Amino acid sequence: MRPIVSETVSLGAAYTAGLAVGFWPDIESLERNWHKAAEWLPGMDGALRERGYRKWKKAVARTVDWVDDDE
Repeated sequence: MRPIVSETVSLGAAYTAGLAVGFWPDIESLERNWHKAAEWLPGMDGALRERGYRKWKKAVARTVDWVDDDE
């Protein structure tokens, strides 16, 4: 899920400050102010996903310790 405001860290700081000074009365009002821009849901077949993940882990394992420390 992607929010409309991409700077969520800054937005969180602003929301927290607003709560502290009473600009926002409660967290529920902040939740009503938040809106999503887009949402993606998984659509890949589970068996295919697991096979790809297994192969990815195998590829990563093959890269471990391939460079010598003395080079």
